[in-house]
Amino acid sequence: MATIIKNVDIINADGTVHGDILVKDGVFVRVGGEIAPQEGDEVLNGEGLCAIPGIVDMHVHLRDPGQTQKEDILTGCAAAAAGGVTSLVCMPNTVPTVDTPEIVSYIKEKAAGTGVNVYPAAAITYGISGKGCCDYAALKEAGAAALSDDGRPVEHDDMLRRALVEGQRLGLPILCHCEDLKQAAGGKVHEGLASERLGVKGMSSAAEYQDIERTIALSEECGAPVHICHVSAKESIEAVRQAKARGVQVTCETAPHYFVYTQEKVLGRDADYRMNPPLRTEQDRLAVIRGLQDGTIDAIATDHAPHTPDDKADFVAAPNGVVGMETSLAATLTYMEGTLTLNEIVKLMSTNPASIMGIPGGAIREGAPADFALVDRKEKWVVDPDKLHGKSKNAVFKGEELTGKVKATYCGGRKIFGE
Repeated sequence: MATIIKNVDIINADGTVHGDILVKDGVFVRVGGEIAPQEGDEVLNGEGLCAIPGIVDMHVHLRDPGQTQKEDILTGCAAAAAGGVTSLVCMPNTVPTVDTPEIVSYIKEKAAGTGVNVYPAAAITYGISGKGCCDYAALKEAGAAALSDDGRPVEHDDMLRRALVEGQRLGLPILCHCEDLKQAAGGKVHEGLASERLGVKGMSSAAEYQDIERTIALSEECGAPVHICHVSAKESIEAVRQAKARGVQVTCETAPHYFVYTQEKVLGRDADYRMNPPLRTEQDRLAVIRGLQDGTIDAIATDHAPHTPDDKADFVAAPNGVVGMETSLAATLTYMEGTLTLNEIVKLMSTNPASIMGIPGGAIREGAPADFALVDRKEKWVVDPDKLHGKSKNAVFKGEELTGKVKATYCGGRKIFGE
C-alpha cells in the first residue's frame, strides 16, 4: 500500500513546489504534480499544509543510560517525533559514558522500535575525562555515528588532534564543545549584566571563543573537518567566519534560544533559562542571526537537555540545560519570520545537519527515505510544559505563543506522530 499526500506545499532547501507526494516502501516515489491514487492507497489531504524534510537534530541528550528519571530513549524519541524530528544525534555524557561498543549497541537496540533514526555520538575520551582516547574503530563498528566529549572540551591538544585525524579516516564527524574550563569554572550566567545583578559568577564570551579558536587552529593544522557545537557569542561566530574564508573545514550550530533570548531572561532567577553556553547580550543575539543569514552558522540544533523539576528548583544549584525538540521548529518559524525563508530554515534544520553528519535525509526527493513532517504554518499554540511528550518540563519557550504546528511526522514512510 502506498500513501499519497494531496495538494501540499513541498519545501526543500533549494525550492518549493505545490502538488502531491507518493510514498511507498519507505521512500519517496513521486514528488510534485498530480498523482492518481490506486486501489488500496491511503490518500491524505494536505491542503493548507507544508511538507518539510524531517528535522535532523544533531545535538540531543537522551540521558539513557543512567539518568532515566530525566529522559529515556523512548520518551526522548516521542518528543522528537512531536517536533518533526526524524533523525537525532544523542550525546555521550550518559551514566556510564558512551565509550564502549556495548553502550553504543544498547542505544541502537533500544531506539530501534521508536520510529526515529537515532545516531549515537560516542565519547572522544574515556569517561569524557580527557585521560585517554577511546577505541574509535570499535565504536564505529558498533554503530557510533560521531565522536564528541560534549559537556566538556577536549583539553589536551594531542588527544583532539588524534580524534580529528582518526575521525576523518573513519568517517566519524568530530563534534566539539568549546569552553575554557578555567575561565568558566563555577559560572552560572553570562559574565556581565546578568552576573552582576544576580551576584553570581559569570561565564565570559572569551571562555567560549578562545577555545573555538584553538579548535579551529587544530582542525586547520590537521586538514581535518570539525564541527563546533552551540555557538552563542559574536566573537565565536566571527572566528568561524574567518576560518571558513581561509578554507578551514569548520562547521557550527546554534540553538533557537540564542537567537530569541538574551541574558535579561535569567534576571527572574528561573533556572529553566540557564544553559551552557549561557544566554548572552543583544549584540550576541544579533550576531547569531547574521551568522544564520550569511551561512557562517550551518545548523540549528536544540542541545535538548532534560532535567527534573527538583533538579531545576534552586537557581544557583541547578544544572544547565533546557529541552527544545518539540519547540525548535515552531520557535524558529515564529521568531525568524521575515528574517529566514522557510527554505533556509529547512536547510539549517535538516539539509545541512544531514550533510555534516553524512546520514540520509534532508530532502523530499524521489528515491530518498520518506522522512518528513506535515506542518500547519499558520496554527498558533501556547507551549505548555505539562503537555510535552518528554519526561522533563524545563522548556525554554514555556508559556510562549508560537506559530507553526507539526501535524504529523513520518519516518521511513511510517507515521510516528499525529492522528
